[in-house]
Amino acid sequence: MELTINNVTKSFADKTAVDNVSLSLTPGIFGLLGANGAGKTTLIRMIADILKPDSGEILYNGIPITALDAEYRNIFGYLPQEFGFYPEFRVTDYLEYIATLKGLTKKDTKLRIEELLSQMSLEDVRNKKIKKLSGGTRRRVGIAQALLNNPEILILDEPTAGLDPGERIKLRSLLSEFSQQKIVLISTHIVPDVEYIASINAIMKNGQIIQTGTTEELISEVADKVWECKIDNKDLQKYEQQLQIVNLKNESSDTTLIRYLSSTPMISGSVTVLPRLEDLYLWLFGSKEA
Repeated sequence: MELTINNVTKSFADKTAVDNVSLSLTPGIFGLLGANGAGKTTLIRMIADILKPDSGEILYNGIPITALDAEYRNIFGYLPQEFGFYPEFRVTDYLEYIATLKGLTKKDTKLRIEELLSQMSLEDVRNKKIKKLSGGTRRRVGIAQALLNNPEILILDEPTAGLDPGERIKLRSLLSEFSQQKIVLISTHIVPDVEYIASINAIMKNGQIIQTGTTEELISEVADKVWECKIDNKDLQKYEQQLQIVNLKNESSDTTLIRYLSSTPMISGSVTVLPRLEDLYLWLFGSKEA
């Protein structure tokens, strides 16, 4: 099972959104990281066969997805950033409608909907109109519809938007279990969503893939560039202007512990600390862009 993106390019007017991207996805979780506007959504819309690339091709098990057509859509699950629904749809109405579009039998539809309502903690809202749900609950309905046909390829665009921390953890656990024999691509700019569950991460910037590897491989680039030290609170504003601060924590009424990125220690008493994927992300993008 392999999804292959070969030298794919897509432009709009005077902007190249995806620039000669090549990737190979096999069973497991693949993280696609990048700031807003990096080209992630355009790339996954081409993988979903919603957009056609200007050049290059996308293949599943060696066959172009355009040739597979309906066969490809039958094994595909997709959660866009914003999924559409009729305003009067209730949760179960919507899931039944999507199941019909995906060709599920009535028996399979009923069993699958009950299973997903439980997994996504939607039992209490099964008869509520989607338009009246909170953003996080609506997002869980979107994830449920993407999983309805038990797809071989699952693409999720910013899946945790609006989810609370508990819901995010539950979703990560669900995806980790689901991905054992499936291809799962998570497109996000929220680093913790993929840091611990993705087998491989790709970092996208300005339409190009600039880094690919496991979390351990990627963070090795900033292994000696992450520092921590305590500073006087009166100096915090000065250092915020001078340094790329990743995190800070009040230690007392007078001192703050800061974590910052730099090729060399910039404050006396700084010590190197183990890097995280978020450190690399901020190193590559900068705090404002990220």
